[in-house]
Amino acid sequence: MAVSTMSSRERVLKLFRGEETDRPACFSGMGNATTEGLNQLGYKFAQVHLDARQMAETAVTTPKLFGFDSCVLPFDLCVEAEALGCRINTYAYSGDLLYPTIKEKVIHNEAGMEIAVPDDLLERGRIPMMMEAIGLAKKEIGDEVPVGSYLLGPFTLAGQIMELNDLLKLSFKKPDKVGKLLDTLAGVIIAIAAEYEKAGVDYLTIREMGATSDVLSPRGFKNLILPHLKKIFEKITVPSVVHICGKTNDIAAFMIESGTNAISVDQKNDVAETRKKLGDKALIFGNYDPYNVLVSGTTELVRETVRKCLDDGVSAVWPGCDIWPTVPPENFRAMIDEVKEYRR
Repeated sequence: MAVSTMSSRERVLKLFRGEETDRPACFSGMGNATTEGLNQLGYKFAQVHLDARQMAETAVTTPKLFGFDSCVLPFDLCVEAEALGCRINTYAYSGDLLYPTIKEKVIHNEAGMEIAVPDDLLERGRIPMMMEAIGLAKKEIGDEVPVGSYLLGPFTLAGQIMELNDLLKLSFKKPDKVGKLLDTLAGVIIAIAAEYEKAGVDYLTIREMGATSDVLSPRGFKNLILPHLKKIFEKITVPSVVHICGKTNDIAAFMIESGTNAISVDQKNDVAETRKKLGDKALIFGNYDPYNVLVSGTTELVRETVRKCLDDGVSAVWPGCDIWPTVPPENFRAMIDEVKEYRR
């Protein structure tokens, strides 16, 4: 097995700076809590979303147990929507693996799209708890492992605070009205991102999952989504990543144009094609299937998939979405081992 000569923090930050690293990084900017970590701590998944210390300690277990090159929190997608007034269900007393969901949205019809951002936005919901959790994780592991976090992109956040079907219809019928909402939400994301930076995050991922080419044309993405992503990335001062689910080959160039440091693509992306399109210097993170490969696959499938990701030209091995908590420890370790042993 190849010997690693850098800490995870050094490796990831050098990667973002375009500098040479001892081996490919294997990390994420999305949720990666594991039942292995939860069991070690004696925590229930439904409760860690509501307690800063439990959240931080759970996030820290992933790099500690498996040698993953990052510590990422939170684990759900409702933080910003909750701060904007959505009621959420955290299933806090459930013993099952349930992620928080939106119980009641704040926009109920087209007339309600001109929302006013609360003056106390940064004091609402779980944002103060998130800042505390980031600080705790940073204190625990931040010298050796980079601490990352994520925020939803404006379009994806809009789909959280109003009915997604209505948003999609209005995106075609009244793009100016949707654009105004996205501009407001971009401001919300910028404000929260600044607080996460103050708390100590090393990098941020903007998860604009809903703006995939599966639902929007490349032209629609360029006209409706791209301007707001540019606005956000102009203000983020730490290394940044934009993640979009689904088919992204046709919008990969626009993703880079957003001003992000790196793009994150899932298993539907043809990375070899994207690499040819974007050139050698672009940072492309991806693109293994985090459930059907990492959770449900054999260790050999995990290894084969990791090799293919690297052969196709990813800059770092990175999941196509959140890692489902029930990932078998042997699969997680097989992924890390394969990255360490890989030679182009």
